Amino acid sequence: MESIVPIKGKVKFVITLDSGVWIFDDRKIDLTTFFEEGSIIKDELEEYTKAVSKHWSREIQEGATYPPTLKTEKKYEKEKVLTGTFAMPFSPFLKNAEPLETASSIIVETDTGEIRFGLDEADELLMRFSHNGKPLKEDGPVHILFKDGSNKNEPIRHVKAFRLE
Repeated sequence: MESIVPIKGKVKFVITLDSGVWIFDDRKIDLTTFFEEGSIIKDELEEYTKAVSKHWSREIQEGATYPPTLKTEKKYEKEKVLTGTFAMPFSPFLKNAEPLETASSIIVETDTGEIRFGLDEADELLMRFSHNGKPLKEDGPVHILFKDGSNKNEPIRHVKAFRLE
């Protein structure tokens, strides 16, 4: 099972997506809480500001030493990565591929056929790449989910490529 999925067709740059490395990407979305929290994707700048503020406040209150709580937080994050279910938003990758002006639709190529979406629907697509800490080897490498959660129990499986027409 290959973990490489290309974005091809009417794009300026053909991009290959490797879902095997997304576990280290800060853009990943934790699906165990995503659909319950009302499908809110956090702003990266806002998240960074909060993290820096939290660290700064901790240093002011506890000094510049690393308190034991930091070790437990790291252990929790590692455990979360090993057992979590994660997805990546599709739209940043599509933007990097730079669709041509003549492109109007995204076709998801699967083992069983093709599914067409409008180019304007790209922001609503998520690519699930792990389930309970395991890569999607049998029916992957990615599953397509909608941000509204309408197909979270029956995602689009066996994705082989994204083609723009």
